[in-house]
Amino acid sequence: MANVTLNVTDNQGKEAGTIEAPAAIFGFSAEEVQAHVPMIHQVVTAQLNAARQGTHAVKNRAKVSGGGRKPWKQKGTGRARQGSIRAPQWYHGGVVHGPVPRDYSERTPKKMKAAALRYVLSDRANNGRVAVIDFGITEPSTKAALAALNPIVADQFATIVLGRDEINEWLSVRNIPTVHPIFADQLNTYDVVTAQYVVFSKAGYEEFLAAKSPAAKEA
Repeated sequence: MANVTLNVTDNQGKEAGTIEAPAAIFGFSAEEVQAHVPMIHQVVTAQLNAARQGTHAVKNRAKVSGGGRKPWKQKGTGRARQGSIRAPQWYHGGVVHGPVPRDYSERTPKKMKAAALRYVLSDRANNGRVAVIDFGITEPSTKAALAALNPIVADQFATIVLGRDEINEWLSVRNIPTVHPIFADQLNTYDVVTAQYVVFSKAGYEEFLAAKSPAAKEA
């Protein structure tokens, strides 16, 4: 498994060299990625479930006000026996088997999440959808950010990975509707799966590799 070469572009979208990407993170083949789709799905599903509040609730017959008195006597009326006007079959009665507050989070091992991220990054790299841009933005400018991004991603949705100190770059891309900015230490499987392109700034790429180097060595 050889290292992957990524193209580096400048703030005008022109080629500015290449950079070596470790095969342990970006170099898995399409066949290997395909074989691990179920694991990727499990990680993404767990991440989405963890984001759910789980505060949904309905009122069952015990929580609906009223209904403490039996509506009519048990026998002799010719009608079906009823114990409460808040039974489920009554108008304004309690809800049966409705949602109750719960915790949707699932336990996902760290190694599984790290592996899923490597496979989806490899998938994007295999399709030429991972890029590194040297933004060189000295003050916030959405126009400058678009000039750097449009030659690479056009109008397609992209996750932009930035370094923690790249505040000007963050302010420049945050209002672009087709861009999801994220810091290097926050990059996750879901944000790669939902994007057509993954674009690293130079600093963001270096920070990402520095954070993932132990995983790269183990792999």
